[in-house]
Amino acid sequence: MPEERALTLYRNGSVYSAADPFASAMLVDGGTVAWVGSEQAAASLADDRMTVVDLDGALVAPGFVDSHVHVTDTGLALSSLDLSAAASAADLLDAVARAAEGLPDDAVLRGHGWDESRWADPALPGAGQLARAAGGRRMFLTRVDVHSALVSADLARSAGTPVGHGEDSALVVGKALHAARAQTRPASAGELERLHGLALRHAASRGYVALVEQAAPQLGGLEDLRLLLGREASTEPEVMAYWGQAVSSADEAREVLDGLGVPVRGLAGDLNIDGSIGSRTALLSADYDDAPGHRGTAFLSAEQIGAHLAALSEIGAQGGFHVIGDAGLQLALEGLRIASDRVGQHAVRAAGHRLEHVEMAGDAEAAALAEYAVTVSAQPLFDAAWGHPGGLYEQRLGSRRAGMNPFIRFYSAGVPLAFGSDSPVCALSPWESVRACLRHSDPSQRISARAAFLGHTRSGWRAARHPNPLMGQLAPGAPASFAVWSADELMVQVADERVQAWSTDPRARTPLLPALDTERLPECLLTVHEGRELFRSGDFPSGHPGS
Repeated sequence: MPEERALTLYRNGSVYSAADPFASAMLVDGGTVAWVGSEQAAASLADDRMTVVDLDGALVAPGFVDSHVHVTDTGLALSSLDLSAAASAADLLDAVARAAEGLPDDAVLRGHGWDESRWADPALPGAGQLARAAGGRRMFLTRVDVHSALVSADLARSAGTPVGHGEDSALVVGKALHAARAQTRPASAGELERLHGLALRHAASRGYVALVEQAAPQLGGLEDLRLLLGREASTEPEVMAYWGQAVSSADEAREVLDGLGVPVRGLAGDLNIDGSIGSRTALLSADYDDAPGHRGTAFLSAEQIGAHLAALSEIGAQGGFHVIGDAGLQLALEGLRIASDRVGQHAVRAAGHRLEHVEMAGDAEAAALAEYAVTVSAQPLFDAAWGHPGGLYEQRLGSRRAGMNPFIRFYSAGVPLAFGSDSPVCALSPWESVRACLRHSDPSQRISARAAFLGHTRSGWRAARHPNPLMGQLAPGAPASFAVWSADELMVQVADERVQAWSTDPRARTPLLPALDTERLPECLLTVHEGRELFRSGDFPSGHPGS
């Protein structure tokens, strides 16, 4: 006899589904959505074969996909000293001193999240001050963007890395940062697996059903990636991964992919063309406003970029890069042109390449990305954190902050967008990220909640070229991958008041999403991926037999 599949009927709520924009119930058969429809129809469907769950007005929506995350670093940040609240060098030193109390002398004091662009005085603490605060312990304190860190002098020496300018500087960037990170990174499989589990459980509790890991040799390394993708836990979000290693030929690309020993989506992600705006390593076409004579760092040439993309295009695999500055984007576009000349534009388009971040792009650049069918993986919370007047972008770039993270520009040009957090840079907070799209610091780049929600769900699966086209939606035959949310109010939210009336009219058949202008963001009650429960709040009912 075939194994009987579990039937669960969720009713008396709201279901976000294009199949039925007014649905209030959903039937799940094993790992598949079997039906969505009205409460009246649900009452006639319920029988003793089913577990019936009363949603009590809650929203059922496709589970979130984070298109750019670093799982191990997220676990480290969750278990490290949180420095995001530090408002000055003195605050940071006080936090370090408190954290050092009771730590063994040979322990590494890890911290994350300091952001001097928010301080009234952006001067960083010196190596001597940090050593006194930490009681001489080794220390690794990453900036919020993770592109620079404050490290203890002995750690810098043992890593053989030079620190920043000045005898008392504790700042490391670039190769020095990677060397210092390697000295402090957990090496045991058990500790790495603990960090993976911590990050994945946290993501599930926030409504994520999948994370896209951006691995690279200079970050966690291959063993870290193998452990992450080798997990057998069926109650964790799915992990799709990229490996950020440059190649110069199709044969080399095949050799690298075959040699990883784990399946990855391609050679992309944190393969850096440049760095970050916060650490002044993003490559710009003109000087930083607060650092005359400095324009950032190019880690790859246009020729290297073109060779990499041509190689991946030739074998039909995804390639891609981390790129933030406008001059960095010009290198990426030149690389795309080189690749197109070598293997043909059709092959480049068919490969489905992607670029991470792309914070500075004009109309011409957006049009060029669309021409090559490149997906942009962006982070809306970057703008929420740094795009406001007087914020980091204005400090570093002046008037150039206008039009950064240009979501409308990309959509208008036909560039697919997928959204993520770059965790631990920004929080795994999906509704906060959707709200950031609605409240973009540049009103001309704001998008609707529906567009933002799709960028955080269905688009994430498509950007990673998932083979199931129904992923990211709730309709009969689609995978049962969803989250249940408690929200104060459901509504249609658009960025342009001229279309507000029509969008909220029932005739528009627009599914409702949580109102994001209330004091409380939606609370996750349940997360399910392909029928498997990943997270359940203590407040969410387990259901009862139908009748």
